[in-house]
Amino acid sequence: MKRPPPISPIPADVLDEAADWLLLMQEGGADRDAFEQWRARSPEHGRAWERAEALLGKLGALPPALALPTLGRPAARGRRALLAKAGKLAVLLALLPAGWNGWRMLERKGLGADYRTAAGEQREILLEDGTRLTLNTATALDVHASDTARSILLRAGEILVHTGHGDTAGRPLHVVTPHGIASPIGTRFSVRLDEAGTRVAVLEGQVRIAPAATASTQILRPGEQLRFARDTSGPVTPAGDNATAWTRGMLLADDMPLGELVAELSRYRMGVIQCHEAVAALRISGAFPVGSAASTERSLAMLAGTHPLDISSRLGGLWISVDPRN
Repeated sequence: MKRPPPISPIPADVLDEAADWLLLMQEGGADRDAFEQWRARSPEHGRAWERAEALLGKLGALPPALALPTLGRPAARGRRALLAKAGKLAVLLALLPAGWNGWRMLERKGLGADYRTAAGEQREILLEDGTRLTLNTATALDVHASDTARSILLRAGEILVHTGHGDTAGRPLHVVTPHGIASPIGTRFSVRLDEAGTRVAVLEGQVRIAPAATASTQILRPGEQLRFARDTSGPVTPAGDNATAWTRGMLLADDMPLGELVAELSRYRMGVIQCHEAVAALRISGAFPVGSAASTERSLAMLAGTHPLDISSRLGGLWISVDPRN
């Protein structure tokens, strides 16, 4: 697989400016129009802000002594205090893609992956053997090929795999996650990875599931899905339309708790969507657009228009709350 050319480093002054904007948004003092003009000024500005958003979304991976002062509300609002915090943020932004020890979790999530998508982004990849991959939001993977096998290492997110037929003899294809291996037999199937396990849903053909810490395997057939962890495998259940509805830009909810629906919508945008516990158990049914931040905003507007909910937004849309209507 031919790799893309290396990307040049982001200039230090642009990282400084991105850090300033992140602080201004956190403090509620950012001019949205001025920010959009800054971000559109050059590709480097856009890349710097993507890195800033990744930093904001992953502060939980930092030690508290570093994370809390970095984006905590400054005790002193003087320019010197603001500059000190912006300087620390700029250092973190510069270190973010380099695999710094404090950011091992980010590396596992895919910053150094062969292929990746940002929150709200979807992408199609055609491999040399004709296999077609569709990457859902916030997905990262590596592709490896040897004389005896082909493998897709899914680091994070969700993919739809449509296997090719040009290179199957003698070189089986495996989709590998931290929980085990899914080996297709001329098929179309989806694989979704999260911290609790891996879910595989089969549309065509068959897929053999082999959890990493057991000697057992299981065959899935069309219309079937299961969830497995390293040492366990859940029951086989019907694979409903929702398993691959994301490829059509939709999320299908069938009597789904609002808290679960909000968590699904949150996958498609940077930042946080928080659901108040008072309405988290509200049962929701319907079809909701996903695939971008704008789509999730439409979905939230649909929820507010049909249920007694209030939707509030802060930090330029990076923090959204779903609350009971007063």
